[in-house]
Amino acid sequence: MKTKTKPEIKSDIFSWWLLIVVPLVGMVVVNLPPNLRFISDKLYNNSPANLDASYRYHFSESLRNNPNKKEAIQQEIAFYQQRLAVDSRSGLNRAALAGSYLKMARATGEGGWFLLAEQAAQRSIADLPFDNKGALLVLARIAEARHDFATALRFAKQVGFDNEEAIALSVTSHLAMGKVSEANVAAEALVKRIPNLGSLTLRALVRESQGRDAEVLQDYRQAMVAEEPGEVAGSARARSLLGRFYARRGQFVQAKALFLEALRLVPRYPLALIYLADLETRQGNYREAEGYYSKVSAYSGGVETVFDRIVDRGMARVKDLQGDAIESRRLRDKAEAGLRQEQVSGSGGFGHRRDLASLLLEKGRSQDVTEALALMQEEVKIRRDAVTLDTLAWALSAAGEWQKADRVMAEIVRSGIRDAGMFYRAGAIARTLGKDAESRAYFQKSKEIDPSFDDRARQALGLGSYEF
Repeated sequence: MKTKTKPEIKSDIFSWWLLIVVPLVGMVVVNLPPNLRFISDKLYNNSPANLDASYRYHFSESLRNNPNKKEAIQQEIAFYQQRLAVDSRSGLNRAALAGSYLKMARATGEGGWFLLAEQAAQRSIADLPFDNKGALLVLARIAEARHDFATALRFAKQVGFDNEEAIALSVTSHLAMGKVSEANVAAEALVKRIPNLGSLTLRALVRESQGRDAEVLQDYRQAMVAEEPGEVAGSARARSLLGRFYARRGQFVQAKALFLEALRLVPRYPLALIYLADLETRQGNYREAEGYYSKVSAYSGGVETVFDRIVDRGMARVKDLQGDAIESRRLRDKAEAGLRQEQVSGSGGFGHRRDLASLLLEKGRSQDVTEALALMQEEVKIRRDAVTLDTLAWALSAAGEWQKADRVMAEIVRSGIRDAGMFYRAGAIARTLGKDAESRAYFQKSKEIDPSFDDRARQALGLGSYEF
């Protein structure tokens, strides 16, 4: 009995540590003054020794005086609010305030800031109906966040495609709609116009969707050469996305080093924390994964954010892999309740049908398949990027509509994207249809892209073992 009890006690202690200590530490760190926070971050986030030298951030000294991003945006908001207190009909000041609200929404992931940004931009246009590019761009980004890409592009067109932000919107919206050629044209135009960190990162994303791996790495290297000290958030984002690229190709050491470097720049950066947690899960380091997911929640200080559902699903996946079906189900039920709440919040909501559909498919209950398929059939009317199509193929497979799933996978393969999970799903579908030679080719391609693509990775994507 003793040998069985000790691990349980240890596990309980660790669970309480995750539940109590990590959130408290997170809240303390979030509220530290900038200088003290810098010291604490230095203690925990040294630059990784195994990071490729070309991906290192070369302006470390600038981090010392870098203000807390949230506080800086709060000051910006207060500045424009004071200006509007003097002249409440100033459309330009209200457009600038809307832009600051949008920055806060992106920095925190809190949906309320998106709504404030939208309201401020709409009122700005009412006060200044002409030549109000700032307000139009905010409305375009809000529409994009709702996956209303047609509206986002309409606002961008009103601004004019001689505007760099409007061109960037054209890249991201076309990419989400699965119009890779149009996204590529816009990305090339943007890089030609302004070859900086942001534009080169966008072009790298477009090239990744086309499977142009060598050019992706070339773009990221150029982006980091072009980066400047004042764009820390962009530098952290670029490293996070590059880390995800390496992780998808099974190069975990470089991926982790990039995520840690991103966190050295922006210590509470949710994107890097989530990617890092996903990576630890892939490697079977479940405690580390739980620790990173917990930090995302802790840093939000209890405020609901767009990252909450991602964290719940990630933690549920970890519990699944640990064999804790009860806790896994509880976390997925919690995530489902949140996603359904967002779905019913109407035009003000930022609910994502794809997230709800894939969650229902993850739960593996036959009664959920019809709803998941209906959600995806509706979603692909507005979004046809590879991930969305892959989720549709998953739903079709679950519904037994294998021929349709096969056609969807063929569309993904034609795009040129290199993704081990997608090729594995294509192989599984082909094998079910008796297309053995095609199936073998897909499985082989999956291994070429990511040699480490294993049962854990397949489980996360709802894939069984179909190989010959």
